[in-house]
Amino acid sequence: MTEPKADLHRYLQQARDVLLWKLEGLSEYDLRRPLTPTGTNLLGLIKHVASVELGYFGFSFGRPPEEPMPWLAEDAPLNADMWATAEESREDLVALYRRAAAHSDATIEALDLDSPGRVPWWHEGKADVTLHHILVHVIAETHRHAGHADVVRELIDGQVGLRRDNDNMAPGDAAWWRDHHAEVERAARDAAGRS
Repeated sequence: MTEPKADLHRYLQQARDVLLWKLEGLSEYDLRRPLTPTGTNLLGLIKHVASVELGYFGFSFGRPPEEPMPWLAEDAPLNADMWATAEESREDLVALYRRAAAHSDATIEALDLDSPGRVPWWHEGKADVTLHHILVHVIAETHRHAGHADVVRELIDGQVGLRRDNDNMAPGDAAWWRDHHAEVERAARDAAGRS
């Protein structure tokens, strides 16, 4: 049986792997282009989650990262952590994410699950946390963004899946998926007609 901290760390690493896998084989444009009305894009998700890890596993436990994050400065444009500028390369942002993960991993390894921390940007009464609390929080956030990445990647080129070696999707060829989509659309229209 594995230790709880190791289990949590494994789930965090799985989500990290998914996010990075979703970038593979895409052009610079496809990595950056906004595919939702709120601008969700793959490289922006990497930039955001790197910032999340550096913040929660760094500042919250008195282990501030040395990484500059100008997109989080008080005078930075709103939402600047959710997209990549033309000057921010794929290589730089992926490397930032890997350094953020290494920084987080060092914090996770150094502390016990009940080690106290403080999230300076959370409201009083909720700001005092433990490593366990932050691990669960960051796992949830990273998996949430991995789900966003899955949808964005599907919109770009149809690639879907839980992992490179397991898409976790129903078996079916392109015709089956077209028929399935049509069936779901019919059900939605029928339900709308009943209300």
